[in-house]
Amino acid sequence: MKAVLLSVGKTDDDFYAQAIDIFKKRLNYYIPFETEFIPDLKNTKNLSEKEQKNLEGEGILNRIQQNDHIVLLDDKGKQYSSVEFARFMEKKSHSVPKRLVFVVGGPYGFSEAVYARANEKLSLSKMTFTHQMVRLVFVEQLYRAMTILNNEPYHHE
Repeated sequence: MKAVLLSVGKTDDDFYAQAIDIFKKRLNYYIPFETEFIPDLKNTKNLSEKEQKNLEGEGILNRIQQNDHIVLLDDKGKQYSSVEFARFMEKKSHSVPKRLVFVVGGPYGFSEAVYARANEKLSLSKMTFTHQMVRLVFVEQLYRAMTILNNEPYHHE
């Protein structure tokens, strides 16, 4: 199984990009992992929220493969502790044949079509974070999950 983080928009801030790259390199020791980006929409001032979500949704759906298992990073999703998320990843490693795709949407969330295609939703917190922070928090938690599953000392309870 390969894990993919699919995001609307790139990580522009060097601080976040460097930190994400550190965890990406560490993660590839445990699991094939990659990030994919959908370009930010241009000239969004003339678009309604719904139009923007629909256009971003088309970009997301164009990147998703037929057999992908899709997990939306969504504030209405299920919340896990780090250990519970590690168990989630363990179960997925036995049930997802090819790609486990975690998706970060645009500023207004996801279109109805993306929600319809998703297999499940995951919330990182009840708090709101910037999209760049979400990417970093997610890759760190994925790395933490892998160290938990391998009984390594990164995570302390």
